[in-house]
Amino acid sequence: MSEHKTNIQNIFDTIIIGGGAAGLSAAIYAERYLMKTLVLEGREPGGETATAWIIENYPGIPSIDGYDLIKAMKAQAEGPLTTFVSDYASEVLLQDHCFTVKSESGQDFWGKTIIFAHGSRRRRLGLPNEKRLLGHGVSYCITCDAPLYKDKVVAIVGGGDASVKGACLASQYSAKIYFITREKNIKAEPANMEIFNKKNNIEIIYETEVKELLGKEYLSGIVLNRSYKGSEKLEVQGIFIEIGSEPNSSLPKSLGVKVDESGYIEVDAMMRTSVHGVYAAGDITNATGSFKQDIVAAAQGAIAATSAYRDLGLHGNQACLHHAIIPKYFKS
Repeated sequence: MSEHKTNIQNIFDTIIIGGGAAGLSAAIYAERYLMKTLVLEGREPGGETATAWIIENYPGIPSIDGYDLIKAMKAQAEGPLTTFVSDYASEVLLQDHCFTVKSESGQDFWGKTIIFAHGSRRRRLGLPNEKRLLGHGVSYCITCDAPLYKDKVVAIVGGGDASVKGACLASQYSAKIYFITREKNIKAEPANMEIFNKKNNIEIIYETEVKELLGKEYLSGIVLNRSYKGSEKLEVQGIFIEIGSEPNSSLPKSLGVKVDESGYIEVDAMMRTSVHGVYAAGDITNATGSFKQDIVAAAQGAIAATSAYRDLGLHGNQACLHHAIIPKYFKS
């Protein structure tokens, strides 16, 4: 590193990548621990929570819009020692035993510890016209785009809790919804299914997949892999794809962080990864299996910040020099 990069004044105690529930919770705790903190929150902060509909299972808050919950978290995380940057991390390097984080806009940041909290990304159907029709009838965010389809016919592809909640929201706007699932049964929380089942403008199509998206400039219809009511085609003006997510694990893997067979970061009980000085929290980890919730992400963020703080407490200003050590808790 050059001299200005190794100046302790230019190095953050921790760099948090991600501005969702996990990242903001980590920032709240880092500020309380008097850690100089950088949060790379992305250009659309808040992660999946910010695009969620009404959240009714966050302790202490009976009902709140996902975006409003994120706003409250960020307001609490803002402090004199915390810097927020609305940019994405494009590269993370372990250089001279300190972390260099490069942003998409070309900025470089340096940190003694890293907390990966940038969650997961929506899965695609992988159809030929999918990318071209994005924003022209194809959407991955029901909360964001449902109001655009007022009095129109739309399809929702899913089968899990997120798609059920999304369908309940979309039903307030759309004239008709085709709910398409490749499964025999819908798997959602009972409370959400109770609301879903009361909707009279939702028609469920079981054991079916979408194999083609129709339309040139805008989506005009979809083609199913089997006939439904005498036809494989359905005329729709919009389609919402809610088929789950996959972890954004390319950056951690580039550092040598161990991930499981599905790409989720392997962490111990204190959110430590296989690379010393690197921690992870939220949907990007395998800490709670497939159970991905805001309260879980927030708890993991608090733990990750605590582990980073303890690491700094042990190593002081020389923390960067210790990142080459293989963590004992991951030794075979």
